[in-house]
Amino acid sequence: MYAAKVIGHIVATKKDQRLVGWKLLIVSPLSLDGAVSGRMDVAVDIVGSGIGEIVLVVEGSSARLAINDTNSPVNAAIVGIVDSWEVGT
Repeated sequence: MYAAKVIGHIVATKKDQRLVGWKLLIVSPLSLDGAVSGRMDVAVDIVGSGIGEIVLVVEGSSARLAINDTNSPVNAAIVGIVDSWEVGT
């Protein structure tokens, strides 16, 4: 699981049938100081997040379990919206 910022969305009118109905968002993982990494991932949104929000993302089998479909072609899912975070020194 990692924290990421939602930086965009994907519209795909033609896609695998198992992705129909899912909102696809572009996320970029965050460093400890909150800066976006520059890496981009596409994640299924299951919590209703939007552009600009900080979210929690799971990958692999955890993402497929999050959407209750272990046979889905999903590799990343947004499972939480972050209200605040603090890193101790």
